[in-house]
Amino acid sequence: MTTDQPAARCAHFVLVPLMAQGHTIPIVDMAHFLARHGAHVTFLTTPLNALRIDAIIQRAGASGLAIDFVSLPFPCADAGLPVGCENLDALPSPSRDYLPNFLRACDMLRAPLWRTSAGTLCSELRRLRRLATILHQEGVYVRVTDESEILDVPGFPHPLRVPMAKAPGTCLGPKQEHLRLRIMEEEAMADGAGVNTFDDIEAVYVESYQKMIGKRVWTVGPLCLCNRDATHMIARGNKAAIDVSQYLRWLDSMAPTSVIYVSFGSLVTAGVEQIVEIGMALEAAGFPFVWVIKTGDRLAIEVDRWLAESGLEERTRKRGLVIRGWAPQIMILSHPAAGGFLTHCGWNSTLEGICSGLPMVTWPHFGDQHMNQKVVVEVLRIGVAVGGGSAKWGDENSGTVVRREKIEKAVRELMGGGEEAEARRERARELGEKAKRAMEGGGSSYQNLSRLIQQFQAEAE
Repeated sequence: MTTDQPAARCAHFVLVPLMAQGHTIPIVDMAHFLARHGAHVTFLTTPLNALRIDAIIQRAGASGLAIDFVSLPFPCADAGLPVGCENLDALPSPSRDYLPNFLRACDMLRAPLWRTSAGTLCSELRRLRRLATILHQEGVYVRVTDESEILDVPGFPHPLRVPMAKAPGTCLGPKQEHLRLRIMEEEAMADGAGVNTFDDIEAVYVESYQKMIGKRVWTVGPLCLCNRDATHMIARGNKAAIDVSQYLRWLDSMAPTSVIYVSFGSLVTAGVEQIVEIGMALEAAGFPFVWVIKTGDRLAIEVDRWLAESGLEERTRKRGLVIRGWAPQIMILSHPAAGGFLTHCGWNSTLEGICSGLPMVTWPHFGDQHMNQKVVVEVLRIGVAVGGGSAKWGDENSGTVVRREKIEKAVRELMGGGEEAEARRERARELGEKAKRAMEGGGSSYQNLSRLIQQFQAEAE
Protein backbone atom coordinates (compact mmCIF):
# COMPACT_ATOMS: atom_id res chain seq x y z
CA MET A 1 0.00 0.00 0.00
CA THR A 2 1.35 3.41 -0.91
CA THR A 3 0.86 6.71 0.86
CA ASP A 4 1.26 10.30 -0.16
CA GLN A 5 2.28 11.36 3.34
CA PRO A 6 5.81 12.79 3.48
CA ALA A 7 8.42 10.90 5.46
CA ALA A 8 9.11 12.25 8.92
CA ARG A 9 12.08 14.57 9.04
CA CYS A 10 14.92 13.34 11.21
CA ALA A 11 16.48 15.67 13.72
CA HIS A 12 19.64 17.37 12.43
CA PHE A 13 22.34 18.28 14.96
CA VAL A 14 25.26 20.58 14.16
CA LEU A 15 28.11 19.91 16.59
CA VAL A 16 30.82 22.54 17.06
CA PRO A 17 33.48 21.62 19.64
CA LEU A 18 35.99 24.03 21.09
CA MET A 19 39.22 23.22 19.26
CA ALA A 20 40.84 21.29 22.11
CA GLN A 21 41.28 17.54 22.50
CA GLY A 22 39.27 17.41 25.72
CA HIS A 23 36.29 18.91 23.88
CA THR A 24 36.70 17.33 20.45
CA ILE A 25 36.86 13.73 21.67
CA PRO A 26 33.52 13.64 23.54
CA ILE A 27 31.80 15.61 20.77
CA VAL A 28 33.00 13.01 18.24
CA ASP A 29 31.57 10.34 20.53
CA MET A 30 28.32 12.32 20.75
CA ALA A 31 28.11 12.45 16.95
CA HIS A 32 28.23 8.66 16.76
CA PHE A 33 25.74 8.26 19.63
CA LEU A 34 23.25 10.59 17.91
CA ALA A 35 23.69 9.01 14.48
CA ARG A 36 23.09 5.52 15.85
CA HIS A 37 19.82 6.80 17.26
CA GLY A 38 18.71 7.89 13.79
CA ALA A 39 19.72 11.55 13.84
CA HIS A 40 21.60 13.39 11.10
CA VAL A 41 24.80 15.00 12.37
CA THR A 42 27.06 17.67 10.91
CA PHE A 43 30.38 17.91 12.74
CA LEU A 44 32.27 21.17 12.18
CA THR A 45 36.01 21.31 12.64
CA THR A 46 39.15 22.76 11.02
CA PRO A 47 41.74 21.19 8.69
CA LEU A 48 44.34 20.48 11.41
CA ASN A 49 41.79 19.01 13.80
CA ALA A 50 40.24 16.95 11.01
CA LEU A 51 43.64 15.37 10.34
CA ARG A 52 43.83 14.27 13.97
CA ILE A 53 40.58 12.33 13.68
CA ASP A 54 40.98 11.26 10.05
CA ALA A 55 40.72 7.56 10.91
CA ILE A 56 37.38 8.18 12.64
CA ILE A 57 36.14 10.26 9.71
CA GLN A 58 37.00 7.46 7.28
CA ARG A 59 35.34 4.81 9.46
CA ALA A 60 32.19 6.91 9.87
CA GLY A 61 31.92 7.26 6.10
CA ALA A 62 32.35 3.53 5.55
CA SER A 63 29.79 2.68 8.25
CA GLY A 64 26.95 4.53 6.56
CA LEU A 65 26.21 6.64 9.64
CA ALA A 66 24.63 10.00 8.82
CA ILE A 67 27.60 12.07 9.99
CA ASP A 68 29.01 14.81 7.77
CA PHE A 69 32.44 16.13 8.77
CA VAL A 70 32.95 19.67 7.49
CA SER A 71 36.26 21.54 7.78
CA LEU A 72 36.23 25.33 7.93
CA PRO A 73 39.41 27.41 7.49
CA PHE A 74 40.63 28.61 10.89
CA PRO A 75 41.47 32.35 10.67
CA CYS A 76 44.86 32.17 12.40
CA ALA A 77 46.43 35.15 10.63
CA ASP A 78 43.38 37.39 11.08
CA ALA A 79 43.41 36.66 14.81
CA GLY A 80 47.14 37.21 15.27
CA LEU A 81 48.07 33.55 15.59
CA PRO A 82 50.89 31.65 13.85
CA VAL A 83 49.68 29.44 11.01
CA GLY A 84 48.61 26.02 12.24
CA CYS A 85 47.52 27.07 15.73
CA GLU A 86 44.10 25.48 15.36
CA ASN A 87 44.02 23.69 18.71
CA LEU A 88 44.67 24.82 22.27
CA ASP A 89 47.54 22.35 22.59
CA ALA A 90 49.18 23.86 19.48
CA LEU A 91 49.49 27.40 20.88
CA PRO A 92 53.01 28.79 21.34
CA SER A 93 54.40 28.99 24.86
CA PRO A 94 53.24 30.60 27.09
CA SER A 95 49.88 29.32 25.86
CA ARG A 96 47.78 31.55 28.10
CA ASP A 97 49.13 34.69 26.43
CA TYR A 98 47.71 33.52 23.09
CA LEU A 99 44.33 32.43 24.45
CA PRO A 100 42.53 35.73 23.61
CA ASN A 101 43.77 35.44 20.01
CA PHE A 102 42.64 31.83 19.83
CA LEU A 103 39.17 32.64 21.12
CA ARG A 104 38.98 35.58 18.71
CA ALA A 105 39.64 33.17 15.86
CA CYS A 106 36.91 30.86 17.16
CA ASP A 107 34.56 33.83 17.32
CA MET A 108 35.27 34.64 13.67
CA LEU A 109 33.76 31.28 12.73
CA ARG A 110 30.35 32.42 13.97
CA ALA A 111 29.42 34.30 10.78
CA PRO A 112 29.51 31.30 8.42
CA LEU A 113 27.84 29.10 11.03
CA TRP A 114 24.76 30.94 12.24
CA ARG A 115 22.86 32.05 9.13
CA THR A 116 19.55 30.43 10.03
CA SER A 117 17.37 30.26 13.11
CA ALA A 118 17.44 26.90 14.85
CA GLY A 119 16.95 25.31 18.22
CA THR A 120 20.15 25.35 20.25
CA LEU A 121 21.43 22.75 22.65
CA CYS A 122 24.11 24.00 25.00
CA SER A 123 26.17 20.83 25.05
CA GLU A 124 28.47 20.98 28.06
CA LEU A 125 30.00 17.60 27.45
CA ARG A 126 32.64 17.94 30.10
CA ARG A 127 31.07 18.87 33.42
CA LEU A 128 27.96 20.28 34.98
CA ARG A 129 28.32 24.04 35.31
CA ARG A 130 26.26 24.32 38.49
CA LEU A 131 29.05 25.78 40.63
CA ALA A 132 30.31 28.20 37.96
CA THR A 133 26.75 29.43 37.44
CA ILE A 134 26.29 30.07 41.17
CA LEU A 135 29.57 31.96 41.44
CA HIS A 136 28.64 34.06 38.41
CA GLN A 137 25.17 34.89 39.72
CA GLU A 138 26.58 35.81 43.14
CA GLY A 139 29.15 38.13 41.53
CA VAL A 140 32.01 36.19 43.12
CA TYR A 141 34.32 36.43 40.10
CA VAL A 142 34.19 40.22 40.28
CA ARG A 143 33.84 40.73 44.04
CA VAL A 144 36.48 38.34 45.39
CA THR A 145 40.05 39.31 44.54
CA ASP A 146 41.91 37.29 47.18
CA GLU A 147 42.52 33.84 45.72
CA SER A 148 43.11 32.39 49.20
CA GLU A 149 39.61 33.33 50.37
CA ILE A 150 37.46 30.35 51.28
CA LEU A 151 34.04 30.49 49.66
CA ASP A 152 30.94 29.07 51.32
CA VAL A 153 28.98 28.28 48.17
CA PRO A 154 25.27 29.13 48.52
CA GLY A 155 22.50 27.10 46.92
CA PHE A 156 24.55 23.93 46.47
CA PRO A 157 22.90 20.53 47.11
CA HIS A 158 25.19 20.06 50.13
CA PRO A 159 27.57 22.29 52.12
CA LEU A 160 30.58 23.19 49.99
CA ARG A 161 33.63 25.24 50.88
CA VAL A 162 36.22 25.92 48.20
CA PRO A 163 39.22 28.26 47.94
CA MET A 164 38.70 30.94 45.32
CA ALA A 165 41.88 29.81 43.55
CA LYS A 166 40.36 26.35 43.00
CA ALA A 167 36.91 27.50 41.89
CA PRO A 168 35.92 26.68 38.28
CA GLY A 169 36.26 29.64 35.94
CA THR A 170 39.34 31.10 37.62
CA CYS A 171 42.01 29.22 35.66
CA LEU A 172 42.15 31.88 32.93
CA GLY A 173 43.07 34.68 35.30
CA PRO A 174 41.29 37.77 36.64
CA LYS A 175 41.44 39.69 33.34
CA GLN A 176 39.20 37.20 31.53
CA GLU A 177 35.87 38.14 33.13
CA HIS A 178 34.48 39.11 29.72
CA LEU A 179 35.01 35.53 28.55
CA ARG A 180 33.03 34.16 31.47
CA LEU A 181 30.25 36.65 30.71
CA ARG A 182 30.16 35.53 27.07
CA ILE A 183 29.89 31.90 28.11
CA MET A 184 26.99 32.66 30.44
CA GLU A 185 25.23 34.72 27.77
CA GLU A 186 25.52 31.93 25.21
CA GLU A 187 24.24 29.35 27.68
CA ALA A 188 21.26 31.55 28.54
CA MET A 189 20.19 31.44 24.86
CA ALA A 190 20.17 27.65 24.71
CA ASP A 191 17.08 25.44 24.87
CA GLY A 192 18.74 23.01 27.25
CA ALA A 193 21.99 21.34 28.25
CA GLY A 194 23.43 17.97 27.35
CA VAL A 195 25.96 16.74 29.91
CA ASN A 196 28.54 13.99 29.63
CA THR A 197 27.71 12.23 32.88
CA PHE A 198 25.22 9.65 34.15
CA ASP A 199 22.58 9.68 36.82
CA ASP A 200 24.21 7.18 39.17
CA ILE A 201 27.06 9.56 40.00
CA GLU A 202 25.48 13.02 39.76
CA ALA A 203 21.69 12.79 39.93
CA VAL A 204 21.39 15.30 42.79
CA TYR A 205 23.56 17.84 40.95
CA VAL A 206 21.68 17.36 37.68
CA GLU A 207 18.34 17.95 39.38
CA SER A 208 19.68 21.03 41.17
CA TYR A 209 21.20 22.47 37.98
CA GLN A 210 18.01 21.87 36.03
CA LYS A 211 15.97 23.79 38.60
CA MET A 212 18.53 26.57 38.63
CA ILE A 213 18.55 27.25 34.87
CA GLY A 214 14.87 26.43 34.35
CA LYS A 215 15.62 24.25 31.32
CA ARG A 216 15.95 20.59 30.53
CA VAL A 217 19.26 18.89 31.32
CA TRP A 218 19.97 15.60 29.56
CA THR A 219 22.61 13.27 30.99
CA VAL A 220 23.96 11.40 27.95
CA GLY A 221 27.19 9.84 29.17
CA PRO A 222 29.66 8.42 29.65
CA LEU A 223 30.17 9.04 25.95
CA CYS A 224 33.47 7.15 25.93
CA LEU A 225 31.33 3.99 26.10
CA CYS A 226 29.26 4.74 23.00
CA ASN A 227 31.64 2.77 20.78
CA ARG A 228 33.59 -0.12 22.30
CA ASP A 229 35.13 -1.18 18.98
CA ALA A 230 38.89 -1.43 19.50
CA THR A 231 39.74 0.36 16.25
CA HIS A 232 37.51 3.28 17.19
CA MET A 233 38.97 3.53 20.69
CA ILE A 234 42.49 3.61 19.27
CA ALA A 235 41.54 6.35 16.78
CA ARG A 236 39.99 8.69 19.41
CA GLY A 237 42.16 11.80 19.63
CA ASN A 238 45.62 12.09 18.13
CA LYS A 239 47.64 9.43 16.36
CA ALA A 240 49.13 7.22 19.06
CA ALA A 241 52.84 7.63 19.76
CA ILE A 242 53.24 3.88 20.25
CA ASP A 243 52.34 0.88 18.13
CA VAL A 244 49.20 -0.89 19.32
CA SER A 245 50.81 -4.32 19.34
CA GLN A 246 53.68 -3.03 21.49
CA TYR A 247 51.63 -1.76 24.41
CA LEU A 248 49.09 -4.59 24.20
CA ARG A 249 51.89 -7.15 24.31
CA TRP A 250 53.37 -5.37 27.32
CA LEU A 251 50.03 -5.17 29.14
CA ASP A 252 49.25 -8.81 28.37
CA SER A 253 52.48 -9.79 30.15
CA MET A 254 51.36 -8.13 33.39
CA ALA A 255 49.20 -9.63 36.13
CA PRO A 256 45.53 -8.57 36.28
CA THR A 257 44.86 -5.23 38.04
CA SER A 258 48.58 -4.75 38.76
CA VAL A 259 49.41 -1.73 36.55
CA ILE A 260 48.97 1.94 37.41
CA TYR A 261 48.45 4.23 34.43
CA VAL A 262 49.86 7.77 34.75
CA SER A 263 48.77 10.63 32.49
CA PHE A 264 47.99 14.33 32.87
CA GLY A 265 46.08 14.95 29.65
CA SER A 266 46.83 17.11 26.63
CA LEU A 267 47.04 20.56 28.28
CA VAL A 268 48.83 20.12 31.62
CA THR A 269 52.57 20.80 31.30
CA ALA A 270 54.77 19.52 34.12
CA GLY A 271 58.24 20.98 34.63
CA VAL A 272 61.35 18.82 34.51
CA GLU A 273 61.75 18.90 38.29
CA GLN A 274 58.23 17.58 38.73
CA ILE A 275 58.76 14.93 36.06
CA VAL A 276 61.82 13.71 37.96
CA GLU A 277 59.81 13.43 41.18
CA ILE A 278 57.06 11.45 39.44
CA GLY A 279 59.56 9.06 37.85
CA MET A 280 61.43 8.41 41.08
CA ALA A 281 58.14 7.87 42.94
CA LEU A 282 56.95 5.31 40.41
CA GLU A 283 60.23 3.44 40.67
CA ALA A 284 60.17 3.47 44.48
CA ALA A 285 56.52 2.41 44.74
CA GLY A 286 57.38 -0.87 43.01
CA PHE A 287 54.20 -1.38 40.99
CA PRO A 288 54.11 -1.92 37.21
CA PHE A 289 53.30 1.34 35.44
CA VAL A 290 52.48 2.95 32.11
CA TRP A 291 53.60 6.58 32.17
CA VAL A 292 52.55 9.01 29.44
CA ILE A 293 54.77 12.09 29.09
CA LYS A 294 53.66 15.04 27.00
CA THR A 295 55.92 16.00 24.09
CA GLY A 296 56.14 18.82 21.58
CA ASP A 297 57.71 21.63 23.59
CA ARG A 298 61.17 22.63 24.80
CA LEU A 299 60.64 20.80 28.10
CA ALA A 300 60.38 17.51 26.23
CA ILE A 301 64.04 17.76 25.22
CA GLU A 302 65.10 18.23 28.85
CA VAL A 303 62.87 15.37 29.97
CA ASP A 304 64.34 13.04 27.34
CA ARG A 305 67.83 14.02 28.49
CA TRP A 306 66.97 13.21 32.11
CA LEU A 307 65.40 9.87 31.19
CA ALA A 308 68.51 8.93 29.22
CA GLU A 309 70.98 10.06 31.89
CA SER A 310 69.08 8.75 34.91
CA GLY A 311 68.72 5.19 33.63
CA LEU A 312 65.15 5.02 34.93
CA GLU A 313 63.76 3.24 31.88
CA GLU A 314 66.51 0.63 31.96
CA ARG A 315 66.09 -0.03 35.69
CA THR A 316 62.31 -0.42 35.36
CA ARG A 317 62.15 -2.00 31.89
CA LYS A 318 60.56 -5.21 33.21
CA ARG A 319 57.69 -3.38 34.88
CA GLY A 320 57.58 0.11 33.35
CA LEU A 321 56.46 1.48 29.98
CA VAL A 322 57.10 5.15 29.17
CA ILE A 323 55.08 6.61 26.28
CA ARG A 324 56.23 9.95 24.89
CA GLY A 325 53.27 11.66 23.24
CA TRP A 326 49.66 10.63 22.71
CA ALA A 327 48.41 7.33 24.14
CA PRO A 328 45.15 5.46 23.44
CA GLN A 329 44.05 6.02 27.03
CA ILE A 330 40.69 4.24 27.09
CA MET A 331 42.28 1.13 25.56
CA ILE A 332 44.92 1.00 28.28
CA LEU A 333 42.54 1.76 31.15
CA SER A 334 40.09 -0.92 30.04
CA HIS A 335 42.78 -3.61 29.78
CA PRO A 336 42.54 -6.33 32.47
CA ALA A 337 46.07 -5.49 33.66
CA ALA A 338 45.08 -1.94 34.65
CA GLY A 339 44.51 -1.55 38.38
CA GLY A 340 44.70 2.19 39.03
CA PHE A 341 44.93 5.60 37.39
CA LEU A 342 47.04 8.60 38.43
CA THR A 343 45.16 11.46 36.79
CA HIS A 344 44.93 15.25 36.56
CA CYS A 345 41.14 14.89 36.96
CA GLY A 346 40.14 16.31 33.61
CA TRP A 347 36.51 15.25 33.21
CA ASN A 348 37.11 13.00 30.20
CA SER A 349 39.89 11.18 32.04
CA THR A 350 37.83 10.98 35.21
CA LEU A 351 34.93 9.39 33.34
CA GLU A 352 37.24 6.98 31.51
CA GLY A 353 38.65 5.88 34.86
CA ILE A 354 35.15 5.39 36.26
CA CYS A 355 34.00 3.46 33.17
CA SER A 356 37.01 1.17 33.48
CA GLY A 357 36.13 0.46 37.11
CA LEU A 358 39.43 1.86 38.39
CA PRO A 359 40.29 3.71 41.61
CA MET A 360 42.32 6.87 41.07
CA VAL A 361 45.15 8.93 42.50
CA THR A 362 43.90 12.48 41.96
CA TRP A 363 46.23 15.37 41.12
CA PRO A 364 44.25 18.36 39.80
CA HIS A 365 45.96 21.44 38.36
CA PHE A 366 43.42 24.01 37.16
CA GLY A 367 39.84 24.65 36.09
CA ASP A 368 37.16 22.12 36.97
CA GLN A 369 39.81 19.55 37.88
CA HIS A 370 39.68 20.52 41.57
CA MET A 371 35.92 19.98 41.71
CA ASN A 372 36.29 16.70 39.84
CA GLN A 373 38.71 15.56 42.53
CA LYS A 374 36.09 16.30 45.18
CA VAL A 375 33.61 14.11 43.31
CA VAL A 376 36.10 11.24 43.01
CA VAL A 377 37.54 11.37 46.53
CA GLU A 378 34.72 12.71 48.72
CA VAL A 379 31.48 11.82 46.93
CA LEU A 380 32.24 8.57 45.09
CA ARG A 381 35.05 7.57 47.49
CA ILE A 382 37.15 5.89 44.81
CA GLY A 383 40.20 8.16 44.95
CA VAL A 384 43.32 9.07 46.91
CA ALA A 385 44.37 12.73 46.72
CA VAL A 386 48.06 13.36 46.15
CA GLY A 387 47.80 17.09 46.77
CA GLY A 388 49.27 19.78 44.60
CA GLY A 389 48.35 23.43 44.49
CA SER A 390 46.22 25.51 42.18
CA ALA A 391 47.39 27.20 39.04
CA LYS A 392 46.28 29.10 36.00
CA TRP A 393 46.30 27.20 32.75
CA GLY A 394 49.69 27.67 31.08
CA ASP A 395 51.33 28.51 34.40
CA GLU A 396 51.35 25.10 36.07
CA ASN A 397 55.04 25.23 36.92
CA SER A 398 54.79 28.30 39.13
CA GLY A 399 53.55 26.35 42.15
CA THR A 400 55.16 24.01 44.65
CA VAL A 401 56.68 20.80 43.34
CA VAL A 402 55.01 17.72 44.81
CA ARG A 403 57.82 15.56 46.18
CA ARG A 404 58.38 11.90 45.36
CA GLU A 405 57.62 10.69 48.90
CA LYS A 406 54.10 12.10 48.73
CA ILE A 407 53.46 10.65 45.27
CA GLU A 408 54.84 7.25 46.28
CA LYS A 409 52.64 7.21 49.40
CA ALA A 410 49.50 7.90 47.35
CA VAL A 411 50.38 5.22 44.78
CA ARG A 412 51.01 2.64 47.50
CA GLU A 413 47.75 3.55 49.23
CA LEU A 414 45.83 3.12 45.97
CA MET A 415 47.49 -0.02 44.62
CA GLY A 416 48.27 -1.82 47.88
CA GLY A 417 46.21 -4.17 50.01
CA GLY A 418 44.14 -3.64 53.10
CA GLU A 419 40.45 -3.30 53.87
CA GLU A 420 40.17 0.34 52.81
CA ALA A 421 41.94 -0.22 49.48
CA GLU A 422 39.77 -3.25 48.69
CA ALA A 423 36.59 -1.34 49.53
CA ARG A 424 37.73 1.49 47.25
CA ARG A 425 38.36 -0.95 44.41
CA GLU A 426 34.97 -2.59 44.89
CA ARG A 427 33.19 0.78 44.76
CA ALA A 428 35.08 1.60 41.57
CA ARG A 429 34.11 -1.73 39.99
CA GLU A 430 30.45 -1.19 40.85
CA LEU A 431 30.49 2.30 39.31
CA GLY A 432 32.05 0.90 36.16
CA GLU A 433 29.14 -1.53 35.81
CA LYS A 434 26.59 1.23 36.44
CA ALA A 435 28.24 3.38 33.76
CA LYS A 436 27.91 0.58 31.21
CA ARG A 437 24.25 0.01 32.09
CA ALA A 438 23.50 3.72 31.66
CA MET A 439 24.64 3.58 28.01
CA GLU A 440 22.96 0.29 27.10
CA GLY A 441 19.47 0.00 25.64
CA GLY A 442 17.00 0.98 28.34
CA GLY A 443 19.69 2.69 30.42
CA SER A 444 19.23 6.23 31.72
CA SER A 445 21.61 7.93 29.28
CA TYR A 446 20.38 5.87 26.34
CA GLN A 447 16.82 6.92 27.06
CA ASN A 448 17.80 10.54 27.65
CA LEU A 449 19.41 10.75 24.22
CA SER A 450 16.27 9.32 22.63
CA ARG A 451 14.18 11.98 24.39
CA LEU A 452 16.60 14.71 23.33
CA ILE A 453 16.34 13.66 19.68
CA GLN A 454 12.56 13.44 19.89
CA GLN A 455 12.31 16.98 21.26
CA PHE A 456 14.41 18.52 18.51
CA GLN A 457 12.77 16.38 15.85
CA ALA A 458 9.36 17.65 16.97
CA GLU A 459 10.63 21.22 16.70
CA ALA A 460 11.96 20.50 13.20
CA GLU A 461 8.55 19.27 12.10
